[in-house]
Amino acid sequence: MAENLSVLGKARAEYKPKLPKSLRNGPLKALINSGKATESVRDQEKIKDLFPNTYGAPVLTFDASEEKQTAGGPLNVGVVLSGGQAPGGHNVIAGIFDGIKAVIGGSKLYGFLGGPSGLEEGKYIEIDRALMDKYRNTGGFDIIQSGRTKLESTAQFDKCIEVAKKLDLNAIVIIGGDDSNTNAAVLAEYFMAKKVSCSVIGCPKTIDGDLKNEYIETSFGFDTAVKTYSELIGNIERDANSARKYWHFIKLMGRSASHIGLEAALQTRPNICLISEEIKEKKMTLEQVVFSIVDIIVARYGAGKNFGVALIPEGLVEFIPEFGTLISELNEALAHNEAEIKNAGKTPDMAEAACKHISEASAKLLKSLPEGIQLQLMLDRDPHGNVQVSLIETEKLLIEMVAKELKVRAFKGKFGALSHFFGYEGRCAAPSNFDADYCYSLGYAASVLVLHKKTGYMASVRNLTAGIENWTAGGVPTTMMMNIERRHGADKPVIQKALVDLNGKPFKYFAEHRNDWAKGEEYLYPGPIQYFGPSEVCDITNYTLMLERNAIK
Repeated sequence: MAENLSVLGKARAEYKPKLPKSLRNGPLKALINSGKATESVRDQEKIKDLFPNTYGAPVLTFDASEEKQTAGGPLNVGVVLSGGQAPGGHNVIAGIFDGIKAVIGGSKLYGFLGGPSGLEEGKYIEIDRALMDKYRNTGGFDIIQSGRTKLESTAQFDKCIEVAKKLDLNAIVIIGGDDSNTNAAVLAEYFMAKKVSCSVIGCPKTIDGDLKNEYIETSFGFDTAVKTYSELIGNIERDANSARKYWHFIKLMGRSASHIGLEAALQTRPNICLISEEIKEKKMTLEQVVFSIVDIIVARYGAGKNFGVALIPEGLVEFIPEFGTLISELNEALAHNEAEIKNAGKTPDMAEAACKHISEASAKLLKSLPEGIQLQLMLDRDPHGNVQVSLIETEKLLIEMVAKELKVRAFKGKFGALSHFFGYEGRCAAPSNFDADYCYSLGYAASVLVLHKKTGYMASVRNLTAGIENWTAGGVPTTMMMNIERRHGADKPVIQKALVDLNGKPFKYFAEHRNDWAKGEEYLYPGPIQYFGPSEVCDITNYTLMLERNAIK
């Protein structure tokens, strides 16, 4: 791989991530402070019953100590990358690697290949220094690849135990999002119940930004991904302001929450940005969403500005109450009448057949949609038989419906619309300095938790806007983030997703300024991520985090 590095790649390979004070002298000089017993965010009794061995553990913070602890022997650690890619994953692994090697030179790090299935099936490689050095500060998960296998059954857990015993593992570190870290917590509980002396630690990853709370201030990868998208959005804004004849509808990743869209809006100031959580809170219909867009287009045309940029969150349709109902009813209709609907003929005929099995309101909505969207709703199913909402081309849906409404209003201008979807472009970008440092610190913190035989914890680094000198490293019990949700017909313990807080400072700042952004061209052009130069340029984090932590007004 080294010979394939670009000039920038070679320079990034030399970057030395910074660590908080408490970790700079190595894991053996990190003093652990324990807080009070914790409880889950909701459903305390149910979560406690499901996690009798790991529930109630305290929050841990690390301080630098002058006294050096005894190593006790080499550490054998396995690492898993789980779920979608996010910038900085390689640096988490680097932090674990350097941390356990600092404990004692004979420590070994095993990378399980292809995600959780690699752990279950015992497919792994040993990550040595030469291999690790090739991947420092790089994007992607290609050092060991990722996967989406869920570790849920007793049979799977027992296979993991066999692998842990075979490799004499002291710990397994699972790097993933809310579902992956829930699986890690369940695995930790099972290991303890079976008296297996192997810790299970999690690390918070997701570009969507929906894995966060008081102790996990941000999930890694979010900072880099949104900066990558914002560079592209800024380029499009510059183009729109130059040509002055197109409306650009840009769909952004983020099915379960609109954090990416909100942060991109703060970085680029588009004319329109839809926030799914607000639309759900206001119980807006699809028609009302379309009308709100058309109102801005008409007003800008009246001011001689027949162009603009609109940001659309990927999961928008699920947040529109009537659309959510339609999807739910279609899931049910197709589960029982699939042959009748799919064999009805062309798309309009299929829609008519489906309408016989759904409510009158949902039937009216389905018939109002463009044929392409109707077909996506009726044909594209996931393995559980549900509509694959991520495949719905929401940006094209809105363009078609906006164009239709403009005709109704006898719009005198020409509506030239272009659609874009920014998703995979951001998942494997080279990490920003912030993510490079944050991820390395998370991995190093995980090595301290491993050394102290902690299990059922997620590595945590917080106080992230106060300068790395003041970052606080530690560990958070995963059970304290959990609640009970209905999944596939059964109650499941899951980490509670963090949606955009409509009372939070990031959204309030956006809401305060969006009318001005709609009218004018106050576009910001962030440009590419900067890796070298003044700290105030290169190490800066995102607006969401700075506003939430009161780092900016």
